Amino acid sequence: STVPGVLFYTLKALLVILLPVHPLWKSPVSVPGGTRQSPINIQWRDSVYDPCLKPLTIQYDPSTCLHIWNNGYSFLVEFEDSADKSIITVGPLECHYRLKQFHFHWGAINEWGSEHTVDSKVFPAELHLVHWNANKFSSFEEAISEDNGLAVIGVFLKIGTHHKGLQKLVDALPAVKHKDTSVEFDVFDPSCLMPSCPDYWTYAGSLTTPPLTESVTWIIKKRPIEVDQDQLEEFRLLLFTSAGEEEKKMVDNFRPLQPLMNRTVRSSFENQHLLNIRNTSMEHAHQASHRMALKETVHV
Repeated sequence: STVPGVLFYTLKALLVILLPVHPLWKSPVSVPGGTRQSPINIQWRDSVYDPCLKPLTIQYDPSTCLHIWNNGYSFLVEFEDSADKSIITVGPLECHYRLKQFHFHWGAINEWGSEHTVDSKVFPAELHLVHWNANKFSSFEEAISEDNGLAVIGVFLKIGTHHKGLQKLVDALPAVKHKDTSVEFDVFDPSCLMPSCPDYWTYAGSLTTPPLTESVTWIIKKRPIEVDQDQLEEFRLLLFTSAGEEEKKMVDNFRPLQPLMNRTVRSSFENQHLLNIRNTSMEHAHQASHRMALKETVHV
């Protein structure tokens, strides 16, 4: 890393430490075992390509979308999950998982906000779509604390072009500005928030908010989606606080990075750097055999 890069991430770490602690984190939190906590920094070169990882199959029914709720830490878009109407399957999953809710994490400025990072690159925001294993458990509440209970898709957001699909959601946010407010939000298909590229990383991790249970199969999409600056600014106008309380802007609602420990991050795609090395080696081998063939022709 360059010296400016190291200084930037040191400054970011200090800011995270110095930021006021959100009430969510003030009570003692027990981490069960603490060996597979999230989020993590994904090292592209250290991830292991697994050819058995197929593309994720996503089937969301827009009519299962219920409402948006400001829970005082983020805003949750919640779904009706009593039947297999909005599900994901295949990918790294052995069965189908039902969509419960999705939410975002974001920063006060564009220089940080995502929970996961890739080669220490931070994105302005990150989307989490939370699903539970309806094959094995009878409710989300039961699945949340069990191994293979949850599957969360993570999608990075970067500043770029206007995102048409996100705009319907953005337009509804002023109605949930304060903590514990909700508004009906029906007929929305969150698959519009997915990048078109099917590539992803996957690893065994935890929830990134209390109770931090180690029950999550993480599926982190390789490609970010683009949103424009105005859309992200609407996120930053939300409040951690209830009506009548001193206003506290809902920003920097992300958990710091956790150690990878002995975990392996698998990828559904081949590492481009290794592919380039392999292709170069094959090219060199082909050139060498071609030269040998020419030499033999000359001798003949």
